[in-house]
Amino acid sequence: MSNFDSAGERLKRIRQERGISLDEVQKKTKIQMNILKAIEGESLTNLNPIYLKGFLKIYCKFLGVEPKDYIPDYKEYSSRPLSIPEVDEENKLLSKSSFLSNATLRIRSLRPNKQLKTIIIFVLGILLLSFILVKIVRFFSSRPKAAPVVAAAKVSDTKAQAQPKLKAQVPSSKPVVNEAKFPKASSGGISLVISAKEDCLVLVKVDGRVVLHRVLKKGRSDSWKAKDRIDLDLGNAAAVELIVNGQRFTNLGRRGQQIKNIVITEKVGLKIP
Repeated sequence: MSNFDSAGERLKRIRQERGISLDEVQKKTKIQMNILKAIEGESLTNLNPIYLKGFLKIYCKFLGVEPKDYIPDYKEYSSRPLSIPEVDEENKLLSKSSFLSNATLRIRSLRPNKQLKTIIIFVLGILLLSFILVKIVRFFSSRPKAAPVVAAAKVSDTKAQAQPKLKAQVPSSKPVVNEAKFPKASSGGISLVISAKEDCLVLVKVDGRVVLHRVLKKGRSDSWKAKDRIDLDLGNAAAVELIVNGQRFTNLGRRGQQIKNIVITEKVGLKIP
């Protein structure tokens, strides 16, 4: 191909001296741009020599030079000139070949190699493990907490039997006051545990400060200690039970009954209006 390369370089110099661009050559001759660039200096590995001679002849005629001065064996070749339709056909064949080569390279580039497969499997494994751990944490965090253990004062069997359980009173036209005593805590003050048998709206004040005002869910418990006084409001009297200084109180009222201003003091005991 050395003769063709030399001819292409000479044709390139003539084109540049005349101020003609490759785009203009391509439009006039219908020769593909990559073939023109290859003729002027780049290698042509997949081009049939017969077609190459035809392209050179068209290029020479466009520049107005004698093809025999630039094409080897011109006399042998001149008996069969390459027409423009044949140029277009060759361009189509080259375009198809180029398209297939590019498509094959792209498809091969999409195939993941072994290292990429390993990375993908590793990442998927981490994501799966994270998902399982989150599920486990949510499961244990949603379990109801056990009610705190409150140290109860030791009471003799005689006193325990003598202390009656507080029972709900049927509301009448006049307010009924229920009072119940409970043993004093060994450390002084008042300890209270509320356990919910059903959902219940609860308001708790300890020594005048609100410490709870929300719905206590079924099966949940909470506890507090006061120095002098605890005030309670219950949205569902039958839904909770109280343990005051170790003494259990149930049946505070009817189901769905609201009771407000329950007072617990060490001196008076448990007082329900």
